[in-house]
Amino acid sequence: MTAILVRVGVLALVSLALCLVIWTGRRYVEAKRQAVLNGAPANLPKAAGLDNAGASSVQILNFSSADCSQCHKLQAPALRRLLEARTGEVTVLNIDAPNEPELSKRYQVLTVPTTVVLDAAGQAQAVNFGFAPTERLLKQVDAILAKEQPAASLAEPAV
Repeated sequence: MTAILVRVGVLALVSLALCLVIWTGRRYVEAKRQAVLNGAPANLPKAAGLDNAGASSVQILNFSSADCSQCHKLQAPALRRLLEARTGEVTVLNIDAPNEPELSKRYQVLTVPTTVVLDAAGQAQAVNFGFAPTERLLKQVDAILAKEQPAASLAEPAV
């Protein structure tokens, strides 16, 4: 009977430790996400082939790497579907994370793929660490477009 209690106690301690590790990890990722969302608007470097001049009202920074199979097999098709669904409203900028360490650091890239959704002003509105399906990206883009619609209609003169 004592052996069973010891095993149950050890199992409870391991479970508690695992929950603590998961909780800490989630808080860490959320802190990184908030750092990006609260950061200054993007001023993308022309030297890296990135420029927001003449860009769409929504830009997506797609951080990947040459050896990331999830980036090429899952994220790239999801972004293609997004571009097809929101033609002219969205621009995707592909960034090789290992070759752009300053940009990767600025956007707190923890893993590839990572997608950062920027509004027309270059302010990060959403950050997705890991694969982001088309549906999630569409919701994030539509939320930005919905915010911009009322502002655009107020700027039009009344007839």
